[in-house]
Amino acid sequence: MRLKNQSSVFEFLLLGLPIRPEQQNVFFTLFLAMYLTTVLGNLLIILLIRLDSRLHTPMYFFLSHLAFTDISFSSVTVPKMLTKVQSQHIAITYEGCVSQTYFFIFFADLDSFLITSMAYDRYVAICHPLHYTIIMSQSLCAMLVGMSWVIASACALLHTLLLAQLSFCADHTVPHFFCDLGALLKLSCSDTSLNQLVIFTAGLAAIMLPFLCILISYGRIGFTILRVPSTKGICKALSTCGSHLSVVALYYGAIIGLYFLPPSNSTNDNNIIASVMYTVVTPMLNPFIYSLRNKDMKGALRKLLNRKTDFSN
Repeated sequence: MRLKNQSSVFEFLLLGLPIRPEQQNVFFTLFLAMYLTTVLGNLLIILLIRLDSRLHTPMYFFLSHLAFTDISFSSVTVPKMLTKVQSQHIAITYEGCVSQTYFFIFFADLDSFLITSMAYDRYVAICHPLHYTIIMSQSLCAMLVGMSWVIASACALLHTLLLAQLSFCADHTVPHFFCDLGALLKLSCSDTSLNQLVIFTAGLAAIMLPFLCILISYGRIGFTILRVPSTKGICKALSTCGSHLSVVALYYGAIIGLYFLPPSNSTNDNNIIASVMYTVVTPMLNPFIYSLRNKDMKGALRKLLNRKTDFSN
């Protein structure tokens, strides 16, 4: 009987966003504009950091990698979502779905580790300013980024290998705009207890543990500032950490609300909206957060624009 209910999976159908047909063009234009803003804004950050020697510091080294990760993270899901907005159902092959799951988990975890590295950089800059250049050496920065890539890749590979072992029933419709791991597990006819255990343990390792490290870093920063309170010190700390704290709140707020809070009052539409927040909105806002609140980035942009003006004249 179990074999009768199972079938070979060649493709999945993505239901996409919960929008009405008359709203398709509006949402397509909106999300296309957001995606282009994400790509162009983060590319601009990478370009400014590469061209301006004043930005060749550990903080901007991490920021350039975060900008690349944000572009890649959005590119995993948004192009397929835009295609779905313009059609009734969009099919994705089994191999394509597994690949999308891998890269989604990989870049989500990489984002988390890079944000944590940036928090550590801010902690050293404020709490150990005299030893900053010694502690945050090029080798340490490269090691933190390299470890982030390796661990994120290992976590994503573990999830996708376990996913590839599952069998799926006749219903191959995914109630989401991308191949979300949780949605795929609900479609499986196999025992997913091991998958759920890995999601829990890997989630703690890749999301909650880095989030805890960020809280500890900023707790130490706050303690250092309050120990010798001064208006100048507080303003400097807010200037140094404000942008990063905004990104932390946006990114972890959406993920923790979606995956770690009790789902009693949560509907599928609410889950999709939360997913849009951290896959589309947060990567788009990061360039604005880091450029509008950062005088070094604004200075590098003015320098680039002046260089282009001089060249054209």
